[in-house]
Amino acid sequence: MVETELEFSVGDLLAIRKQSQITEHCIQGWTAIGEWSGVPMNFIIEKCRPLRKARYVVFRSYQYSDGNEFYEVLDLEIVKHPQTILAYEMNGQPLDLGHGAPHRLRCETQLGYKMVKWLKSIEFVDDYKHIGMGQGGHREDHMYYSPRAGI
Repeated sequence: MVETELEFSVGDLLAIRKQSQITEHCIQGWTAIGEWSGVPMNFIIEKCRPLRKARYVVFRSYQYSDGNEFYEVLDLEIVKHPQTILAYEMNGQPLDLGHGAPHRLRCETQLGYKMVKWLKSIEFVDDYKHIGMGQGGHREDHMYYSPRAGI
């Protein structure tokens, strides 16, 4: 649900203005502080121009769990936050596979389980009830996490 569909290579994303931020990652009883760098989602939004009826953003991963695609859904307004980036560096080094290389979502207003690793695609939609089991993400579908994960 965009005016202009886009496709970026890893090299394309590396050539875009890099944004860096030092933030705390919080999930499941532990936290860590790191410097994350990557492409601001506002850049992507500006280039693809989501249609007015687009309300959510679906982040799909190369990861599968028990044959089910790993994905997460965020409200478009949350994705527009200035600290939401497609990270490709952590602590000044290229992101390694264990941390989600080549790109992972960093959305600093949300708990860590919403930050998709091994990012494959991004889709703007008006509703997410037809995606997966319709609960707003893989963990929401299978582990009954809340689709609302604000910090």
